[in-house]
Order: sequence, then structure tokens, then C-alpha cells
Amino acid sequence: MSMQLDEPRRILIVSHTHRDEAVAATVEAVTAMLEADVVPVFDAQDRADFAPHLEVERTALLGADASVTELEAAIVLGGDGTILRAAELLRGSECPIVGVNLGHVGFLAEMESFDLTTTIDRVLRRDYTVEERLTVDVRATLDGRLIADTWALNEASVEKQRRMLEVEIGVDSRPISTFACDGVVLATPTGSTAYAFSAGGPIVWPTVQAMLIVPIAAHALFDRPLVTGTDSELRVRILPENIGPGVLWCDGRRRTELPAGSIVTVSRSAESVKLARLNAGVFSDRLVRKFHLPTSGWRGSRRGGEVA
Repeated sequence: MSMQLDEPRRILIVSHTHRDEAVAATVEAVTAMLEADVVPVFDAQDRADFAPHLEVERTALLGADASVTELEAAIVLGGDGTILRAAELLRGSECPIVGVNLGHVGFLAEMESFDLTTTIDRVLRRDYTVEERLTVDVRATLDGRLIADTWALNEASVEKQRRMLEVEIGVDSRPISTFACDGVVLATPTGSTAYAFSAGGPIVWPTVQAMLIVPIAAHALFDRPLVTGTDSELRVRILPENIGPGVLWCDGRRRTELPAGSIVTVSRSAESVKLARLNAGVFSDRLVRKFHLPTSGWRGSRRGGEVA
């Protein structure tokens, strides 16, 4: 970070006003920061949205009063969608994200809403570690012309709009298979618990260096998800004979229409997303907790400690 020790500390808050719980959590976070002489920073939209609820003149505006390189951390109050928005705002920076789950599953979030006071206190004390998550660069071309140049933390998905898509999937410039489908998900390990999971893909531990190709409702005998290394390039081509366009979604946030003949390629990005972790818990525990998985059948004990 470019921040000097004698400069004020700046922490980004990313939230929303759609739920009373999020408004109350944001007010609590801002109040705690101001009491600790830490400057709360908002992006322009959030600052305008929270003007009726906060003394926004005591906060800083991202991009005008504070740059992303000056941010010490970001506290995100919401679900995974809010964390993905924060990742967009912080793209290319070293700023770690602390997610507080106010949504449903909230797989990316570190803490739950009832831990808010503790979370804020630990962030203010810089009591956390930072975990790096792989992201991917996503490009779409049509007849050699670039029509999209973007990125994703979770996934890039090529989807039908009305009719099924006729696609060819490939890895490292080599075709693998051609089939009709509702779409194809190209995911990171982080995204393996999101759209790729819903489409029938495997759950991949975040520390695994891998990328996934997961067909959606493919009309093919060979429709299994594929897992590649991060030195590979994944490709989906919408066949020229396809009727109607498809659409490219990156993290469910950035959209590009894909005419027939479009080619989407996904490769490892040089930029990562930093997630701040307050607990040393392992991913398997997070998986069990978030999906409410039954574990008593083998974790329970019997006859003096023998594992069942």
C-alpha cells in the first residue's frame, strides 16, 4: 500500500439500503470507525444511498477523497453479490475484503451478522490474515474482433437467451466436444460453490490451482464437468449455425451479447482478490456450516472414543 504511517486510516464500507439489517449494520460500522479516528470510505452510489441514514459529510468518497491504493481494508455488509461488487471496486489493489454475511448462504463472507461488533473491532485492530483467491481474465471475440475484455472471481457463463446453444468446448486451442446445451460455466475454485455447483460441477477447495468447465443441461453423452490446471486456456465457441445469440455473464454482473460464431476464452489472471480471514477454520468446516451438511454419522463417537 502507498499509505504512510502518519496518514489517516481509511476503510471502505460496501453495503446497501435494501434491508433494514444492512442499514443498521452500516451505521454501527461507521460509528465505530469514527470513534477510532478511522475514515469510513464509500463509493458514490452507496454514499448517496446512505445520506438519509448517516452524516455522510464525515465520510470520504472513493476516487475523490481516497483512492483504492490508500485503503487499509474493506468491510462488506451483505451477501456474496455485495462482495462481488466490492471486488469490482477494488480490482487491481492490495486491499483485503472482510465479508459480513447479511444474506442467505454467503459463502464468500467471513463472519455472520451476529458477529458484527467483534468483526469491526478486529478489523480496527488489524487482527486478521489475508487469503488470495484466483481470478480469471475473460475475452470474447467475433471474427477476430474483440467484443468483451473483462474478468471474473466466480465464473464466466455462456448462456442461451431463448433457444438452446450449439457450442464447441475446448482447452488449449484443442476442441474437446460439441453439443447443444443451455450454457457452459467456466469457473474458478471460488466459483465452484456458486453457479458451477448449481449446474452439477464439483466443489473445489480454494487452495487448489484449477479451473472448471461445467456444461448446463447438455444434450450429449459426454457432459461431465472438466477440471484443468491454471496454465490452460478454456474456450467456448458458439457455432456459426446457432439460431439466435447467446449471452456472456461474468460473476452475474457484467453482460455481453454473443452473436453466433463468438468465441469466449478464459485464462488465469495476474490479479487476485484478497479476502481477510479472522478465523483459522478450514474450508471443510465452512462447507459443512454453509450447506448444513449432516456429519454425525462419522464424526460422532461410540464405545469410549472409537470413531463411528
